[in-house]
Amino acid sequence: MTSNIWLVAAAWMGLALLASLISIRLGISVALIEILIGVLAGNFLGIHTAPWIDFLATFGSGLLTFLAGAEIDPVSLRKHLRPALAIGFVSFLLPFLGALAFARWVGHWEPRAACIAGVALSTTSVAVVYALMLETGLNRTELGKLILAACFVTDLGTVLALGLIFAAFNAWMVLFVGVTAVVLWQLPRMTRLVISRLGHRISEPEVKFIFLVLFALGGLANLAQSEAVLPAYLVGLVIAGVFMRDRILMDRMRAIAFTMLTPFYFIKAGLFVSLPAVRSGALLIAAFLAVKMIAKVIGIWPLTRQFGFAPRDGAFTTLLMATGLTFGTISSLFGLTNHIISQDQYTVLVTTVIASAIIPTLVAQRFFLPSAARQVPAHTPLSEEAGELG
Repeated sequence: MTSNIWLVAAAWMGLALLASLISIRLGISVALIEILIGVLAGNFLGIHTAPWIDFLATFGSGLLTFLAGAEIDPVSLRKHLRPALAIGFVSFLLPFLGALAFARWVGHWEPRAACIAGVALSTTSVAVVYALMLETGLNRTELGKLILAACFVTDLGTVLALGLIFAAFNAWMVLFVGVTAVVLWQLPRMTRLVISRLGHRISEPEVKFIFLVLFALGGLANLAQSEAVLPAYLVGLVIAGVFMRDRILMDRMRAIAFTMLTPFYFIKAGLFVSLPAVRSGALLIAAFLAVKMIAKVIGIWPLTRQFGFAPRDGAFTTLLMATGLTFGTISSLFGLTNHIISQDQYTVLVTTVIASAIIPTLVAQRFFLPSAARQVPAHTPLSEEAGELG
């Protein structure tokens, strides 16, 4: 592939545009189409990543995670705290234990490698769920807000498991935790101050301020041998109340994320899939996917009935909570770079994670989409909060 950075950028943006057109035509989430195009581009078109693409993709996933956290209405979170905690906790715990046991005793993986499998397959994809919520307008409904809150609980469990099992408890980790705690404590007041004194100007100082916070905490997370996306969700959550009162700021940040950044993340996620490796490990991939899906269904579906969900809403919630992508690929990559899992094991896990992003979302969107979503116009503008995502 050419080393001309402009042509490389044009190729990637062309793939992103193609994904948008296909998404509009088929009525399928653009995030899923971008992943599938990434698979085809990596296997048949010779498309590869580059350091600058890696950064844009990483920032895209972090910004998307931040926006998902900012979408959680504090009032709705308190209102739905009990079901969100229950669904989110079970959504993490059962797949973690199931995948760990399967990898250890059926796949005969080493104990630490089995732990990576458990962590990687315990996740729920905030990126995919949030993108679908925006496309359908469900982010404005009580069901959508509850699902996003439950996603937060699930991925918090994933983060804690990865940190407690594998993290290096050193001075950088202490500094990262301390600085993050102070920033989260002061951030709502600081953000309101920036918006009230400097906000809504052509230079967008409030957007730059938020980016500064995300970059700084991401840098500290990297020094602590953690991941930059981990504090992003917490940052979004603590200033969600500010964003609820300033939808213009939310719309601008969505436009930045979905136009320029998240296509690089989702397409790059597809590049990780090697079709020959998928063929050779197909049975193991299918088994891991079945373990994750069965564990999610066993844990979540009964809870949705207990909390009074309509059957269709319960199935939709269960399927979305079964998705995985961002933290699943992060956990797998952590295992590979730290020599905990092999390249073949990494391929199996990443392919399973990507399959879990695609299959449950397609089924949920095609067969169990709540009636409230069907009332959202097909071309709702950003100013009306649905997002131009197809």
